[in-house]
Amino acid sequence: MKNPYRSASLGVALALFTALTPALADSTATVGGTSFVSKGLVGVGRIPAAQRDKFGETFGSGSGMAIDTSGWTHDAAGYKGSLWLLPDRGYNVAGTTDYRPRLNTIGIEFAPVAPGAAPAAGQEQTGVKATLTDTLLLTDDKGADMTGLDPLSDVRPASGDMPILPAATNGKLALDNEAIARLPDGSMFISDEYGPNIYRFSAEGRLLSATQPPAALVPMRKGTPNFSSDNPGPGAADPDPKDPETGRQNNQGLEGMAMTPDGKFLIAVLQSAPRQDGGDSPATRQNTRALVYDASDLGHLKLAHEYVVPLPVFKDAKGKTKVAAQSEIVALSDTAFMMLARDSGNGQGLKGDASLYREISIVDVSAATDIAGGAFDADKPVAPKGVVDPSVTPAKLTPFIDINDKAELGRFGLHNGAPNDHDNLSEKWEAMSLASVLDPKLPDDYFLFVANDNDFLTQDGFQVGAPYKADDGANVDTMFLVYQVTLPGLARK
Repeated sequence: MKNPYRSASLGVALALFTALTPALADSTATVGGTSFVSKGLVGVGRIPAAQRDKFGETFGSGSGMAIDTSGWTHDAAGYKGSLWLLPDRGYNVAGTTDYRPRLNTIGIEFAPVAPGAAPAAGQEQTGVKATLTDTLLLTDDKGADMTGLDPLSDVRPASGDMPILPAATNGKLALDNEAIARLPDGSMFISDEYGPNIYRFSAEGRLLSATQPPAALVPMRKGTPNFSSDNPGPGAADPDPKDPETGRQNNQGLEGMAMTPDGKFLIAVLQSAPRQDGGDSPATRQNTRALVYDASDLGHLKLAHEYVVPLPVFKDAKGKTKVAAQSEIVALSDTAFMMLARDSGNGQGLKGDASLYREISIVDVSAATDIAGGAFDADKPVAPKGVVDPSVTPAKLTPFIDINDKAELGRFGLHNGAPNDHDNLSEKWEAMSLASVLDPKLPDDYFLFVANDNDFLTQDGFQVGAPYKADDGANVDTMFLVYQVTLPGLARK
């Protein structure tokens, strides 16, 4: 296929791109007097489902993403740079496995189309050329391998600055990666589901420190911290009881995390409400929590603020109210962030074909009640049975981008729903990151990269020393959707 990044006509297209963008805005979210604008989808790309990393194992995709903004460049051929793409705990349809946590580096070449325009025929999904260039293994503080195995009942005792940590029965620290915030020195914060903790790793991938959430979010079984997610490995028994009595719900940990543009705060958001706040029911799990940490001392994060965030709700095919799960955030300031929330069980590779909800909202906590350090962080529910305590004002959500938008997807040969084929969006969209448009005439414009978590679904898989084939013939590519957005006042460090 002819390389679209080197075509003679691309320079003309890019010149038109800048001229056309101000007039083509298609959605606006006004928050606190500031208007945030989405100019629509401007690029799509893929990495094949059968891609393997340098360790010979099947490549997993975007549970978390961070773009290397320092190396992001623009010339007549388009944009170039790299990003870090964080997979989760490996292929685990039949239970968790001893998959080694890792971080992938992806080279990016990007030739955007003008907002509202259609890509050239045959190039609808080639604007983002994504290439796996490296893979870094994450290790514990002693340099030993970590694992994706469910920490069914084992806990590594607290030692020094390290709190108690989830451990698998093989003695390794258990980690279910979900979000990444890369720091200027190359070190990184990574959030996980099991703890749900925030870990800091060195640039070389070695664990440096760990931060536990408030006690109200720590999963408790029979009065004791128990970090199981009820996904036992082969031959292992289920936890007792199956669900925590309080704390984060199974597989509903710190799914979203981002550093504020000034680098002063780290924001992490639980995927849905803790058990005691209605997280024991799909219908009442709406009121999750946003934790805002002071990041002035990178080795010792301090909880500065905490807010209740009401997740979006939608109606299913039978008219029942459902709660969308929070999947990722991008911080706009210490009081506002973009939040991606979605439904589950629908998309390419699954039996259900049409998603009912995949949207990015803007969350404003400026008028919300700060509950950090109080009774709600101990043993008092902030939303018993899903009803918020009358003393608490939740954050405000404003809709911004509908990922399922039929017209936007259609311009790039994609769709939501039947036919449930290669061009139907997959289920789990879980990663977001920003890169500047690098145009002095559009100083507030950014490219918002959104990626899916393909759950390692392939017919040519290999992990932990064994081949596998995903159920029902699933072959789910890693995909990138790129939107052009205007974010006034976003001064990135």
